[in-house]
Amino acid sequence: MPSLKILRRSFIAALAATGSMMAMPSFVLAQEADKDTLRVVMQADLRIIDPIWTTSNVVRDYGYMVYDTLFAMDADGKIQPQMVDSYTVSDDKLTYTFTLRDGLLWHDNQPVTTADIIPSIKRWAARDSFGQTMMTFIASIEAKDDKTFVIKLKEPTGQLIAALGKPSSNVPFMMPKRVAETDPNTQISDTTGSGPYVFMRDQWKPGDRAIFKKFEGYKPRAEAPSGHAGGKVAKIGTVEWRTIADQQQAINALINGEIDIIQQPSTDLLPLLEGDAAVKLVDWVPDGYQYNLRFNSIVKPFDNPKVRQAALYALNQQDFLQAAIGNPAYYRVCKAMFVCGTALETNAGMDDKLESNFVKSKELLAEAGYKGEPVVLLHSTDLPALVNIAPVAKSLLERGGFVVDMQSMDWQTVLSRRVRKDPPAQGGWSAMATFWSTADVLNPVMGAFFNASGDKAAFGWPNDPQLEELRYKFARAATLEEQKAIAQSIQMHEAESPTHVVLGEFKIPSAARSDVSGFIPTSTPVFWNIEKGKVSN
Repeated sequence: MPSLKILRRSFIAALAATGSMMAMPSFVLAQEADKDTLRVVMQADLRIIDPIWTTSNVVRDYGYMVYDTLFAMDADGKIQPQMVDSYTVSDDKLTYTFTLRDGLLWHDNQPVTTADIIPSIKRWAARDSFGQTMMTFIASIEAKDDKTFVIKLKEPTGQLIAALGKPSSNVPFMMPKRVAETDPNTQISDTTGSGPYVFMRDQWKPGDRAIFKKFEGYKPRAEAPSGHAGGKVAKIGTVEWRTIADQQQAINALINGEIDIIQQPSTDLLPLLEGDAAVKLVDWVPDGYQYNLRFNSIVKPFDNPKVRQAALYALNQQDFLQAAIGNPAYYRVCKAMFVCGTALETNAGMDDKLESNFVKSKELLAEAGYKGEPVVLLHSTDLPALVNIAPVAKSLLERGGFVVDMQSMDWQTVLSRRVRKDPPAQGGWSAMATFWSTADVLNPVMGAFFNASGDKAAFGWPNDPQLEELRYKFARAATLEEQKAIAQSIQMHEAESPTHVVLGEFKIPSAARSDVSGFIPTSTPVFWNIEKGKVSN
């Protein structure tokens, strides 16, 4: 007599053969549905849905779900066509002609055309540091037909394709014409994209969950996925971003199988996961991140470069990294502003900085005429990687002679507060901590905090013509050796008149259920290629 298990298999097979899935037992349907839904706790709650308006990482990650890009960086750091099928460059390096791929659709099933692409490039470039620099080289962007557009340059630069393939904030995501024509300083509300997932805005509950459904009309590239490049094949039908503020609760939910991934678990809780066969640690963003302290350069006391330099002397990286990450296996002291281990790595100007020389800090404050104006320091209380950064900054700055007013709030409030230009006593701010993917800061044109163009610069708004001149010189550099020399000059300038302080590098492994596979190592987490039900990678 056949066993009950064999009979059950035969019964299910018979149902499948007749296509009678409606008659399938509910527990089987539940299992199939569960395989097609991925539940993820991201590093922060999603409250803003305009990845051009803000540089927030979780909004950038939302952007990769919903939108696509003209070019993308592969696993080797090379920029590859993505929405673009092919392009040519004239012999004088001044005319670039781009042709879009066949079959590109918006989520409302309308075709993607050059009428959408051109305003998308312009809106992104108006907000992004790299884009702003790139636009100074551009004479015109014109559509030749629905699939072909031409960019003409005023002078050659090797940065055009690199800018269009920029992998991290602000990513040049393409949007429909009606959306892309929104004022760059106004947040968009239309979430129509052409990426592999559709954002279910009617089901969005900030503080609880954001839901994405596979876009059946998306046409992936034929190449294998590599970094952000290649085929973006959505293998999961529904991706749910769940908000669980308490890290212990998130860890318990992962162990119990209630969620599938925690993007950035607290490193002090990782031992709870080690040795549990049901979960695994994933090196999802292997290049890691760089901590920064950003000055607001338009208000006292940090409107004075010497006061900012005093802070550079008062701080040290080890204290921040130990307090925030803890385990040396996951952090690295690195004073190089353009990331350790890269071609532009240099220690120029930094040997005597970031050593907590409090005597020197106080000397500089006295020379600057500092009169004890409070430093309003924004403190994020719900982003695990940042929770301990501001308290350490407060302690070190106070020991260096500063008066510090640390104000605590959730990360989304920090994001809203940091764009305010009001005086600190009227709701503004003096300094705030954040972190970038290392892919954001590989050179001074790409890194938003190096933009020193005043009102057009990122929050903090430094106005430093000498730094701007060096950045444009970098954009014109024809060789890597020239770029290295200019990068060194920029770092030496930053040592005297800093726009921000580098607080060290770190990375945090993601935690996932063992049957979740297909993770693509990139500089940002992406969800295409991921699937459930296979115990591998």
